[in-house]
Amino acid sequence: MLAWLAELSGTFPVLNVFRYITFRAGGATATALLFVFFFGPAAISWLRIKQGKGQPIRTDGPESHLAKRGTPTMGGLMILSGLFAAVLLWGNLRNPYVWIVLFVTAAYGAIGFYDDYLKVTKQSHKGFSGKARIAIEVVVALIACTFVMQTQPPAIGSGFAMPFLKEAIIPLGILFPLVTSFVVVGAGNSVNLTDGLDGLAIVPVMIAAGTFGFISYLVGNAIFANYLQIHHVPGAGELAVICGAVIGAGLGFLWFNAPPAQIFMGDTGSLGLGGLLGTIAVATKHEIVLAVVGGLFVVEALSVIIQVAVFKRTGKRVFLMAPIHHHFEKLGWTEPQVVIRFWIISVVLALVGLATLKLR
Repeated sequence: MLAWLAELSGTFPVLNVFRYITFRAGGATATALLFVFFFGPAAISWLRIKQGKGQPIRTDGPESHLAKRGTPTMGGLMILSGLFAAVLLWGNLRNPYVWIVLFVTAAYGAIGFYDDYLKVTKQSHKGFSGKARIAIEVVVALIACTFVMQTQPPAIGSGFAMPFLKEAIIPLGILFPLVTSFVVVGAGNSVNLTDGLDGLAIVPVMIAAGTFGFISYLVGNAIFANYLQIHHVPGAGELAVICGAVIGAGLGFLWFNAPPAQIFMGDTGSLGLGGLLGTIAVATKHEIVLAVVGGLFVVEALSVIIQVAVFKRTGKRVFLMAPIHHHFEKLGWTEPQVVIRFWIISVVLALVGLATLKLR
């Protein structure tokens, strides 16, 4: 669509507006929102019929969660469908970053879908083998990060950028894909662990997407990048369109995921969206900033790692329950309190992450 409109812009100057990333990002947001909003009810009904008992609920978790039995999962299919429809309609499909990010999103979404499928059909929390799942995620991330390195200018392609320092970059050479693949894998699984309460994961994902949409636009613009003394990555501005689509699809999904949820995101959505954010962070040279903006996801993941490590070593638990959002539920916080307070934390962290653009 974009190429066709670009050709017509010479004849119809009014169509020049389709050349602007900001306009197309807005169009992608609206398209993804409407897509999920209108097709959501039919998708939920279909998934409810196909899944029967829905996502299995942990019996050792907060008692309030037992009322959620029968709620269908795999809501990520709605999000990713709206995302892809919007990006394919409004994105510049000649831009390699678009395809790299969509590749990771689709691959991680497929891994999550298989995991959800096993959980639903077996009515078990075990799902996909953890080692096999991580191995596939790493392979996908290595491929994506290698393409990112080859797509970018040699001066920055294999470098790891440092926030707060003017254009500072650590040259990694051939180790770049290996190091940055951990960013992608970590982001995917961190978002996945955060998805445990109604609306808890999707809003921080939208906040992070909005933040990185802004960062992508600045990084892709030579004038703004030079002014802010950050690395200019030609073509990275197009990632703002994808971020806009994430926000639109996320808003549409939140309509159905708001408490009490009609559908859960499932690993299909959380893993796919986490991988998307990680890949965009690598492409824009803001990997460390992602750890700040997505600090909530980092804390959720660390709480699980700490809990497992300490329990295996001492037989004692650091938290009442992990991930940490369940810990606060066990302390007496209601689910809406946990969710809204975590949203507030995400907003604050996003502002801190944006501050790194100027504090150099």
